[in-house]
Amino acid sequence: MTSPLDTLPKIGAPATRALHGAGYTTLRQLAGVPRSDLAKLHGMGPKALGILQAALEQHNLGLG
Repeated sequence: MTSPLDTLPKIGAPATRALHGAGYTTLRQLAGVPRSDLAKLHGMGPKALGILQAALEQHNLGLG
């Protein structure tokens, strides 16, 4: 059985491609990653960052 931390939340396709291109395939991998680093990825916008942060906070985690 997979944990919610083993998948990425539903964000736009460009943001998902940006994360995969940078090597991030699970939500767990994003814990502690600086928000500014993710914001530099082509296709990653403020809405996607907010969704990722909210998803992490549900597990008492967050972006760096």
